[in-house]
Amino acid sequence: MSTPFTMLVLGGCRSGKSRFAEEWVAARFPRRIFLATMARTDDQEMDHRITSHRARRTEGWRTVEEPLDPLRVLRSEQHETDVILIDCLTLWLTNLLLHELTDAEIEGAVAELAQGVAASAVPVVMVANEVGLGLVPESPLGRRFRDLAGWANQQMAAACSHVVLVTAGLPLALKGTLP
Repeated sequence: MSTPFTMLVLGGCRSGKSRFAEEWVAARFPRRIFLATMARTDDQEMDHRITSHRARRTEGWRTVEEPLDPLRVLRSEQHETDVILIDCLTLWLTNLLLHELTDAEIEGAVAELAQGVAASAVPVVMVANEVGLGLVPESPLGRRFRDLAGWANQQMAAACSHVVLVTAGLPLALKGTLP
């Protein structure tokens, strides 16, 4: 059995990372699952973002919203698609923090997802924010989030065959060649 193609796409806010991942996936796979870690809420601004993200995805996409357990969706849906795009791992971590999971529980969930991605029967592309290039957060929760996100990105990067950094809409291969 060959190892599946896996890619982590990192970038800052509004860097173009999601657009890059979506366009890359759409150009290569006819049946695509967009695994969204953000579900609709009563936040009008966030709902607008979700609507605009959905509008730019063309035919061939099926969206599955799962804010807490992307591994469950990965396991249950991988035989129904050609690829799974998970967007965004950083928002998923935020959801876990808001559900008051401990650092150990979050680290365990990240490790399980990394193993699931590496064992997937179909290619998996994941999007995450690179949060370590900014200022040190003022609050303990902000520093905790930054540290967990940085650690999670390292774990996912280690599990993936390819890692891409997107800045100003331009992709740069960090691991593997830019496919």
